[in-house]
Amino acid sequence: MSHVAHGNNQSLDQRFAGLDLNSGVGQSPDAGRNPNQPTQQRYIPPHLRGKQQSQNFVDPRNFGGYGGPPRDQNWGRDPREGWGGNRDNYSRGGGGGYNRGYGSGGGYGGGGYNKRGGRYSGGSNWGSSPAGDDRDYGYGQQHPPEDWSKLQPKNERVERDLFASHNTGINFEKYDDIPVEATGQECPKNIELFEDVDLGEILLHNVGLAGYKKPTPVQKYAIPIVKGKRDLMACAQTGSGKTAAFLIPILSRIYMEGPPAPPDIKHAGRRRQYPICLVLAPTRELAVQIFDEARKFSYRSLCRPCVVYGGADIGSQLRELDRNCHLLVATPGRLVDMMDRGRVGLDSIRFLVLDEADRMLDMGFEPQIRRIVDQDSMPKTGIRQTLMFSATFPKEIQMLARDFLENYIFLAVGKVGSTSENITQKVVWVDEFDKRSFLLDLLNASGPQQLTLVFVETKKGADALEMFLAKDGYYCTSIHGDRSQREREEALRTFRCGDTPILVATAVAARGLDIPNVKHVINFDLPTDIEEYVHRIGRTGRVGHTGLATSFFNHKNKNVAKELMDILEESKQEIPSWLESMAYEASSGSRNRGRRHGGGGGAFSSRDYRQHRGGSSGGGMHGGGGGYGNYGGYGGYGGNPQGGYGFAGYGGQYGGPRGGGSGGQDWWN
Repeated sequence: MSHVAHGNNQSLDQRFAGLDLNSGVGQSPDAGRNPNQPTQQRYIPPHLRGKQQSQNFVDPRNFGGYGGPPRDQNWGRDPREGWGGNRDNYSRGGGGGYNRGYGSGGGYGGGGYNKRGGRYSGGSNWGSSPAGDDRDYGYGQQHPPEDWSKLQPKNERVERDLFASHNTGINFEKYDDIPVEATGQECPKNIELFEDVDLGEILLHNVGLAGYKKPTPVQKYAIPIVKGKRDLMACAQTGSGKTAAFLIPILSRIYMEGPPAPPDIKHAGRRRQYPICLVLAPTRELAVQIFDEARKFSYRSLCRPCVVYGGADIGSQLRELDRNCHLLVATPGRLVDMMDRGRVGLDSIRFLVLDEADRMLDMGFEPQIRRIVDQDSMPKTGIRQTLMFSATFPKEIQMLARDFLENYIFLAVGKVGSTSENITQKVVWVDEFDKRSFLLDLLNASGPQQLTLVFVETKKGADALEMFLAKDGYYCTSIHGDRSQREREEALRTFRCGDTPILVATAVAARGLDIPNVKHVINFDLPTDIEEYVHRIGRTGRVGHTGLATSFFNHKNKNVAKELMDILEESKQEIPSWLESMAYEASSGSRNRGRRHGGGGGAFSSRDYRQHRGGSSGGGMHGGGGGYGNYGGYGGYGGNPQGGYGFAGYGGQYGGPRGGGSGGQDWWN
């Protein structure tokens, strides 16, 4: 036993004697090594074997900007440490590495802003090729700044998806006659063509792809105002191109000015996004519509839009945010949720847009809006640029604008808060028990593929009417607030493409939705608010198209008789005699006949409250929607106790109590 121990001790002594602990100083790694011991060499990849090694050799694992430590050090596995990597191992947003997001433009998905001179690490360009390959730069080297004004490579598939259909109207020449009133200090001069202002090559390219030939009146004035860095409150008739009026100049400035420097915030979280532009919308449908337009105008750019709204899976929306977000479209409630989760920061906001601001207040979003604008990290008034767009802006909303806007320009286009003359309106007396049969007569008179939007007041009423029409053999669908987001989106999709050409809807679909080619809007139930009526019938006759709106009226609707008559009178529509009598009876000889919301007469019914009352400039709107046309061969509708419809066989014009319907084109062809 002692022999074995002695042998082991001797062997151990021999091992220590053979070691030179100082051999690593000033010597090569192989100095002092037993020449008979096999040498441990660094692993060389197959494609580099046999090639001469140089002092400038760079380990390919370190390619990229801040790609992170080698994989054997858990590269990017913890989003709280390292170089901004996230759960996907190879950092999506750490600024380099073999970026998983590279194929779609990458971005600062998990890490917000990177540290390379304060620029963004990429950003999706909606399927186009990436702007550059960061793998050419070694670790820690400074990357050249990206030129956001440069048109990125083309992607034919994305281009087809975004610009497959154009919604250009047919009556744009009549828009030139619509009066426009701009009030405020030093209003910029309006434009006549998109080329009259420097939008940059990206916007001009995308505007052309979208089929925009010339700007609408609100675009002619709003684009130079926003480009001139002025706050704006804009009132324009529904369907006049308000969305493009703020997206085009905002994106143009983002492309030309580039992204701002990252906010200097400690412990903000690696996954928080800092958008440059925030657009608030009252409903999910309007938010998605704005987002779709933003996708068009951001095509082939480094700017990436995102949309968040309630009623949908928040996980998928968070993942989209992680991929990068420069322009955020949101409903107020979901945005507050994202802010509470620490996923969205407002420190870098340069542009704030409130679309359908009056509707958001009507829906009770004022606390959330004030929290977003006043009580968080958003730049204050005067630092950010704030825009308000809506079809109606009563005085109460204008007074609220004092808190959000600074030295703003008030823009009134056409008869603000009223309807377009491109829409022919007809009000008919129909008792409650006759509504369904009357609706069937209208649907039978129209073409089978023409899009018809039917508005009702209640969710139960929408379901019941859809079931009634389906049992009668009509292809129809419905949309209301109790439907899931997927059901609502599917209903809108089948309606847009004509698979179900009849859509029964509550007011949830009345605001802001841009559904092209809606030929007929039917108010099965009239709303109690006349502004809701304006927005409902505004779903037809959009951006230059002509349209038709029919409203069923009876004793339940007498509270809106006077205001409804004012709307018809302002837009030069036929007024039934029974409606005139009911309106005069309701008004009791009021001296305010012809005025709404305290505004003056003339071409603008909402005016800048900062101005003294007085006569308005400009005349009435020009360009009508034509006559009501032949409705085709109806059965024998003999009228009603009020003398309201007076069809007399319905084979001729859409007649009324004031004698003979107006002539014109056949609306069903």
